[in-house]
Amino acid sequence: MFSFPTMIACLLSVLAVCTVRSRFDDPDMWWHLKNGEIIFTTHTIPLADIFSYTSNHQALVPQEWLSQLAIYSAYRCGGFSGLMLLLCLLASALLVGGYLLCRLYSGNAKVAFSGAMAIWFFGTIGFAIRPQSFAYLLLVAELAVIHLGRTQNPRWFLSLPVLFAVWINCHGSFMLGIVVACVFLFSSFLRVETGPLVSRPWSPVRRGMFALALVLSVAALFLNPVGIKQILYPFDTMLNMPILFSQVEEWAPLRMTDARGVGLLGVLLICILPAAARRTELYWDELILLAMGAWLAFGHIRMLSIFGILAAPILSRQLSTSWENYDPREDRIWPNAVVMGMSLAALCLAFPSARNLAAQVEDNSPVKAVEFLRANHLSGPMLNDYGFGGYLIWATPEYPVMMDGRTDMYEWTGFLAEYGNWALMRTDPNLLPDKYKVNFCLLSRHSSMVLLLPLMHEWKVAYTDNNSAILVRDPSASAAGR
Repeated sequence: MFSFPTMIACLLSVLAVCTVRSRFDDPDMWWHLKNGEIIFTTHTIPLADIFSYTSNHQALVPQEWLSQLAIYSAYRCGGFSGLMLLLCLLASALLVGGYLLCRLYSGNAKVAFSGAMAIWFFGTIGFAIRPQSFAYLLLVAELAVIHLGRTQNPRWFLSLPVLFAVWINCHGSFMLGIVVACVFLFSSFLRVETGPLVSRPWSPVRRGMFALALVLSVAALFLNPVGIKQILYPFDTMLNMPILFSQVEEWAPLRMTDARGVGLLGVLLICILPAAARRTELYWDELILLAMGAWLAFGHIRMLSIFGILAAPILSRQLSTSWENYDPREDRIWPNAVVMGMSLAALCLAFPSARNLAAQVEDNSPVKAVEFLRANHLSGPMLNDYGFGGYLIWATPEYPVMMDGRTDMYEWTGFLAEYGNWALMRTDPNLLPDKYKVNFCLLSRHSSMVLLLPLMHEWKVAYTDNNSAILVRDPSASAAGR
């Protein structure tokens, strides 16, 4: 209980909570929360959009329904504090689970801390109350199961189908997990000793058990609400959504001048240079996973978290001889216990209060603007800011949104390009409001449209605060202006 690894796990939990305590109000959290509420209260999974008046009830692939249900369950149990507790638990589990994975893989409980810190460093790009947080944990679990199956009892492999049955209902990244498993299966056949690059074939029994587990895992993917459509969803995202990848910030390419870009190159060098200098070996599957993780991260900022998880155990193994290993016989129980007690106190102090969480929401979401809407009984249709759509789905379901963070759906309908042209002022500012007969706009206070629309006489600013503005259409003012 008071061992050195347990003490490290406590410190990592403190780091996780301190990292996420100010990250409560993610714009996409709200529509995930609303979907979870619908699933919880109706006992059905929505298969078509019911939140936006521009989607024409577009059919949906419910590839995150289980995560959404978990998110709403946390809210139902504890409100905003319950959601924050869920985020803290997910972030802590990722770092502690990553530490345990790196310890298993490297055999060094001290050096494994460096792997956990790599996961933290790259994971800070994506810590949020969103379904991908569950996916990161599942990827760590998959890597741990595969390592235990190939180094200890191959029966560990048989837990993979259960993992994938959960994963496909939590997040669309399940396909990455399948690819990772295929990398290990491919490498299990290879016998390579080309300088520092090494691959040793697995025993036929172990390889056969893993192949069987992989086949069962693919079969387990069909345990979802819509069958093959949900399995094909990741391919549709990659092949048929160019606007999503080109205009949404989290899908933008990584800039090498960014601190995480420099860190990525540093991790790659630490993993590869010792092998190149013949000080260590680099396994074939490690090289493939490093290349795949780096390719994903260079292509999309969002994938930095994936790179961190894939690279962390490799980084730890390459550094395993740089620091003497942990010896349980030399554990200092009382100093460890003191640090753990201090960590517990720090966790309690770092956890944000309900007032703090409400303030975070008010700072980032149009809370006061929604109060104005209801007090003044404004009638729609509404043109809303992209970043506000999720909160409006949660807070004002009586006002269908024009746009929100479900960019895949809007790209399917063709509306994403239309909205993007309007927001970037590539078209007449009145073209979109006129087409959808918009009566008022709820926009970010810093949107250029807040300055531009009132110049056209037909629009007037009815409300403004630190983060949002409401503009109301006044046809009489337009006539007077003409």
